[in-house]
Amino acid sequence: MEMPDFTTNELVIFKSSRTGTEFEIILDGEHDTVWVTEQQLMDLYGKARRTIGEHIRNIYKEGELDQNSTWRKFRQVQKEGEREVSRTISVFNLEVVISVGYRVKSPMGVEFRRWATQRLKDYLIKGYAVNQQRLSQLQQSFKLIREAALSEDFSKSQVREIIDILSDYAMGLDILDGYDKQNLELGKVDRNPVFQISYSEAKSAIEELRIKYGGSPLFGREKDNSFQSSISTINQTFDGKELYPSIEEKAAHLLYFVVKNHSFTDGNKRIAAWLFVWYLAKNNYLLDTKGNPKVANNALAAITLMVALSKPEEKDLMILVIVNSINKAN
Repeated sequence: MEMPDFTTNELVIFKSSRTGTEFEIILDGEHDTVWVTEQQLMDLYGKARRTIGEHIRNIYKEGELDQNSTWRKFRQVQKEGEREVSRTISVFNLEVVISVGYRVKSPMGVEFRRWATQRLKDYLIKGYAVNQQRLSQLQQSFKLIREAALSEDFSKSQVREIIDILSDYAMGLDILDGYDKQNLELGKVDRNPVFQISYSEAKSAIEELRIKYGGSPLFGREKDNSFQSSISTINQTFDGKELYPSIEEKAAHLLYFVVKNHSFTDGNKRIAAWLFVWYLAKNNYLLDTKGNPKVANNALAAITLMVALSKPEEKDLMILVIVNSINKAN
């Protein structure tokens, strides 16, 4: 397995209020998880290395988790006397911590899982705070552009190009602003889908994703009938009218349902994002008028993560955020 780059992630300190035990944790906001060492798992659950190792082996052997997505190698550099020594150690993500916790009961393990979940939520909120600052900066930029338009230092075409770039950026920030104030609306949507999603076609699309990116046999394996139910709900009608009449609403609910229902043994968030893009493409609605994707890869990842961390009572707001990312204003 290729050594991942953890340098862009954040090192945070976990300190137990029960025992005072503390250690550094890798907070991986990009993948919505934290990474811990085997030693840290031993400290959390108060068990010997042999016991923890046996539980982890059984978790992978029984197919409860996919090893490729929950285990990594991490290069750790530490000083020993006057020299620096580099060692490669195994780290495991939050899913492993939780799975081991099912087998080994520990008050500190429960405390850690709650702490890690809250830190991931804080990480996302911090991103919104940064974007609020950018919104203020953007407003100032527009003011400068207006002044530049009256100056002879810039040609009209140069001013137009700058305004176009800022306008594209402003749209995303307007959505964030509406999210914070909770006053988002559907906006202009396309109520003429040319493609109706079916369960069989969606399953084929998931299998295509698994083959294309080399997913494990557990990837896309349904745990129950919730995925089939999600597809039926998206196509549902009431009194002769569609429950979700627009392309945007159907796509948004597809993403939301797949993320929140945890219908699959492995790959729920990746499948949700893939089906979202696939459905838009099937409706010839993936690209904007300039031929660019309406939702960039990093924006789609952020939206998917936001949905995963949202509370059930925030569902309507999440749907509006997704719709506003792809509606006719984009």
